[in-house]
Amino acid sequence: MDLFDDLPEPAQTSGSVSAVVKAQPQSAEEEKEEERSAKRKREDAKCHADIKEEEEEEKEEERGEIKKVCKEGLPVLKGYVAARRGEREEMQDAHVLLPDMSNCLSALPAQVSRVSYFAVFDGHGGARASQFAAEQLHHNLAKKFPCGDTENVDKLIKKCLLDTFRQTDEDFLKKASSQKPAWKDGSTATCALVVDDMVYVANLGDSRAVLCRMEAAADGQRRPVTLALSKEHNPTIYEERMRIQRAGGTVRDGRVLGVLEVSRSIGDGQYKRCGVISSPDLRRCQLTANDRFIILACDGLFKVFSADEAVKFVLGILQEESMEQRPGFTDEGRFEAACQQLASEAVRRGCADNVTVILVSIGF
Repeated sequence: MDLFDDLPEPAQTSGSVSAVVKAQPQSAEEEKEEERSAKRKREDAKCHADIKEEEEEEKEEERGEIKKVCKEGLPVLKGYVAARRGEREEMQDAHVLLPDMSNCLSALPAQVSRVSYFAVFDGHGGARASQFAAEQLHHNLAKKFPCGDTENVDKLIKKCLLDTFRQTDEDFLKKASSQKPAWKDGSTATCALVVDDMVYVANLGDSRAVLCRMEAAADGQRRPVTLALSKEHNPTIYEERMRIQRAGGTVRDGRVLGVLEVSRSIGDGQYKRCGVISSPDLRRCQLTANDRFIILACDGLFKVFSADEAVKFVLGILQEESMEQRPGFTDEGRFEAACQQLASEAVRRGCADNVTVILVSIGF
């Protein structure tokens, strides 16, 4: 015999219990007890709700405090620029300074507080490619920049930079080929994207970016160290020459087809089929309290200055005691003077090319 045969069906159980409950009369005391119990439950529920609300407010305040601390701990960046035409008939360089790029971005990733952007473009064959890159590249970057609650922001930013350079090059080549006659302009590009305290440098061609970092020496003194944040691209470099030759191009007198001095660029449509590409090299560096400044400059500066010489020249002006005696002396005034004097010194040393220097001060 199945033991479960003795149990009533669920429907019968529910119905019979319900009927019994309804049939039993309640005393006045029981009714009062029920009311008191219900009141206690309502008070407990309200108390729990108040506690939960207070906890949420505390968490929100904590999140706000954390965000505030993060923002206060970020480096303060200020950009200064100096441009000299030199002996050229036309100024073919262009530049962009955006210490706060937030206005260009629809939204930031949840873990990012600030984005800055600085860039120098050295045109050749005309100024149209450099001007186009200066006007469009950071807008393309803003459209592709990661947003929301994303994981692995570092990887996404690197992909964003690669896609941005490709898109900017394609857009310019499309515009250049539609002209009659077609534009043959090209441009180098060196861009520093600073995301909170992490600087990403993407570059094409022979414009360069260097960082001045102060490090303690054995004698206890702080000495400047020059860190390269970019990599030059010219046809004499083995990897660059091999790529050009595999694409059917040649390198003569250190130039692509004996003409173009750089092996990567924006524009230069007539050389793209010869292995000249627009894929930038990417480098990343976390800024620290030991960092003083970044120099972004076209090759006009580095034809007459080594990277170390440029850094020491700027430091010399920043540390110049006589500047403290000048009316209205400020740290900004020091950096502005250093930037202007560095560009002027490059011309004085005999650089006949355009010279553009961006000096980015770093403060914590």
